[in-house]
Amino acid sequence: MTEKQNHKFRKVREQSFDIEEMSKEILAGNRNMLARAVTLVESQTQAKQKQAQDLLHSLLPHSGKSIRIGITGVPGAGKSTFIESIGLMLCEQGHRLAVLAVDPSSSVSGGSILGDKTRMEELSKHPNAFIRPSPSGGTLGGVHRKTRESILLCEAAGYDIIFVETVGVGQSEVIVRELVDFFLLLVITGAGDDLQGMKKGIMELADAIVVNKADGENEKNALLARREYNQILSLVQPATKGWRTRAYTLSALYKKGLKEIWEVIINFSKQTKESQVFYERRKLQTRQWLNQSIRDELENRFYGNPEIKVLVQKYMQDVTEGTLTVTQAVMNLFDVYERKK
Repeated sequence: MTEKQNHKFRKVREQSFDIEEMSKEILAGNRNMLARAVTLVESQTQAKQKQAQDLLHSLLPHSGKSIRIGITGVPGAGKSTFIESIGLMLCEQGHRLAVLAVDPSSSVSGGSILGDKTRMEELSKHPNAFIRPSPSGGTLGGVHRKTRESILLCEAAGYDIIFVETVGVGQSEVIVRELVDFFLLLVITGAGDDLQGMKKGIMELADAIVVNKADGENEKNALLARREYNQILSLVQPATKGWRTRAYTLSALYKKGLKEIWEVIINFSKQTKESQVFYERRKLQTRQWLNQSIRDELENRFYGNPEIKVLVQKYMQDVTEGTLTVTQAVMNLFDVYERKK
């Protein structure tokens, strides 16, 4: 069979794949099938979206049993090294780990950060790990839906630890905070510039701040930075009710301090579950997901209307030239949209 025939056969096979069979394979922990399911969830076509929702509906009862950990950090903080080091440690302990990377900033190029698998080469080969870099689809809302649904798929496949890594900057931290249970901010010594440049808002999102690269001659500086962060954190409102956010040091490269960080996460999970805060946050996040999905769908349908697309451009010019008010332009657009429904 030629390569062209092979491609055609695979394409037909994918199109005709039975959702029930796909569900069974995912529940059995089939990584290849999980990857195909995530691709299905990310699809923009209406037919595949219907299939994706059917699949998610069948798997929903099997989801929700992981701890979801968000990881963000300043450029050069060593997020990939940290994820690979702690990920290998957890996989060797028998955990199953999924890593999802989200990048809202990829809307500029429309691409995804496909280098994650090469940056975590050893972890990507481990049988207990699943790494999936995913594009946002050009919108911040796309991160909400696609990443949330990918998390559900990974949980149904038996992954008990989910890492969600922010690759973009800015609003991505806020979005990922709404997706996870525990949010970790990775920083490096620098030192004053980092502290001054660190937005208070981002620090208020974190359940732990970790100063990475605490090794060699830099270890002393890392300890000083940890002390400074802890001083700042004493003045910042905790991200999670009843939990005290603290700063820690580690060397991801030399695998020093990884066990301590994992203990912090385990203690957080235990404490917040006992206080019910863990479950309250999950419920709140689901409500936020519903509201965000409604807004996304309204926006997609509105801008997907061909007549609206033309009128938006016309009114953009009218408003810019001062011949029409912004409010009147909006009212006119919605009058047209509602008549066309």
